[in-house]
Amino acid sequence: MFVQSPNVKGNVAELAIAKAAAELALPVYGPLTEHSRYDLVIEVAGQLFRVQCKWARLIRENSVIYVQIGGNRSTPNGYVRSAYTRDEVDLIGVYCAELDRCYLVPIEIAEGQYALHLRLEPAKNGQRAGIREAAKFELHGAVAQLARASAWHAEGRGFESPQLHSPPRNSGAVVVGANEFRNRFGWYMERAAAGEEFHVERRGRPFVRLTGAASQLRLEGVPTLKQASRGLFVGRHAAAKAAA
Repeated sequence: MFVQSPNVKGNVAELAIAKAAAELALPVYGPLTEHSRYDLVIEVAGQLFRVQCKWARLIRENSVIYVQIGGNRSTPNGYVRSAYTRDEVDLIGVYCAELDRCYLVPIEIAEGQYALHLRLEPAKNGQRAGIREAAKFELHGAVAQLARASAWHAEGRGFESPQLHSPPRNSGAVVVGANEFRNRFGWYMERAAAGEEFHVERRGRPFVRLTGAASQLRLEGVPTLKQASRGLFVGRHAAAKAAA
């Protein structure tokens, strides 16, 4: 009889994800000590990825796989909600026992989130914005994309075109997460004013670009809009007077 406890579910999810990775002939490693922020390390194309494994449940009426990512931890000041960051893990491994399927979600998408919804079917109301299609994150396909991205671009882990997740090569721009940018907004403004450029990402997607203020373009001899309009009015008035 399967014991429905969080610890057992976590262990089953971890073993299922490790098994799925091993079936793809991927080296799988585990930490020797407890209480790390990741459960497994998977090697793909010579690159190591830290994986936090999560048990997911199927919400059949909505055709959604629900994954709780964040948690609560005890501190001297009471319980504090926590979420994962890219400094702690690289991938969120998901196992849905009801479907017996494993998924890999890049931290660029899951960072700072307390829950994820992977949709199995299109939304009934036609919504497409913010939808995570489960099929795009199935483990075998995700590993294939990781292998392609790792071959030339360390940041191309969003399971989409890598160009969407980083500035052009040799652009000199620095990629910053939205949370980091918000927390140190003044500091980044000062650096931008000094000539640096920053590309801000939100949930792994480009969100805004920050640069210093550009000097206004001055064109000598070119009339302003107000001057041109006044000249046009004077010209028409003169022509009308001459015709009279």
